[in-house]
Amino acid sequence: MDYRSSIESSETLRNKCAACYRQFNKMEHLVEHMKISYHSGHEPTCGVCKKHCRSFESLREHLIGPLPKQECKNIFSLRGCRFCMMILESPNARRIHQERCHFSSVNAGLTTRMAALGLRDKALIDYTSSRSPKVVALSCKMVGGGSDGSLDLCARVCITDESDNVVFHTYVKPSMVVTNYRYGTTGIRPENLREAMPLKHAQRKIQEFLCNGEPMWKIRPRGGRGRILVGHGLDHDLDRLQLEYPSSMMRDTAKYPPLMKTSKLSNSLKYLTQAYLGYDIHVGIQDPYEDCVATMRLYTRMRYQKHKIEAYPQAADSQNRSNQVAWRQNEVEKMSPDEMLSISRSDYYCWCLDSLA
Repeated sequence: MDYRSSIESSETLRNKCAACYRQFNKMEHLVEHMKISYHSGHEPTCGVCKKHCRSFESLREHLIGPLPKQECKNIFSLRGCRFCMMILESPNARRIHQERCHFSSVNAGLTTRMAALGLRDKALIDYTSSRSPKVVALSCKMVGGGSDGSLDLCARVCITDESDNVVFHTYVKPSMVVTNYRYGTTGIRPENLREAMPLKHAQRKIQEFLCNGEPMWKIRPRGGRGRILVGHGLDHDLDRLQLEYPSSMMRDTAKYPPLMKTSKLSNSLKYLTQAYLGYDIHVGIQDPYEDCVATMRLYTRMRYQKHKIEAYPQAADSQNRSNQVAWRQNEVEKMSPDEMLSISRSDYYCWCLDSLA
């Protein structure tokens, strides 16, 4: 290799992103990439080559996709957990870990029959319990309204805690006429809604439970009494319940970047449960309890990931160096790629931060 080629090769390595390993011809292009990519230690990372990926879907493609990195694929096939994508020390350690990582399904058929008989209905919430949960999962099942039955109307709602216990469960009487009970997926019949709790009543109970005696404007993720709400498609569920809740307190598996597709679209809860928990849901009649359990398990798995603790982990935090003079072009161009990564911050709230609250 001649002197000129050696210099060019050195420059290319200097202009290589320390997170995703993209290479750039010029340093200013790398700086611009770092400004808009929001790389951080909270991104899913390959346990072999340490490449940062935007989502677990992207990491999965890197390890076992159609065009994987071969060295990483070989190691992952021997020591990688197919659920959490972690690389273990040995094949035996992987076997033990993967058995713990693989959840068993809830007995959806049994819980559906119990609910139909009213055996699992729990329309009263104990607000005074000393073990009152800080984190709860919510799921609704919809029947159809309108002339063609396409308008979603909440007809059943369930709330569970982190131990899969039912905190609240009831059928809900919609404020509109039901024109399609969607029995094939909901299992709901007219008799289930005849004496059901009115929507306004259910809404008030759920709102009071979530706020936990705190005014809506005062609710915050840390230090307050309001509960963290977990779910899949929470915006839609809360809209159908005609209920408002602060977005800072919501943990939505449909909108959490590490759980989304590489195209930045949402994955279905059915897919997420199968891929990351190891069992199937939505086989036959769908039970909101089953959805609550699945979303809570996904949330718990994301929350207990071990990431580097940072004083100001989000790009939006005003105290971050990445929002101040450090991102001035002429100053950053003097940094190494590793130094740039050290001041870069995430553009989303990582759920691991909930474990620090």
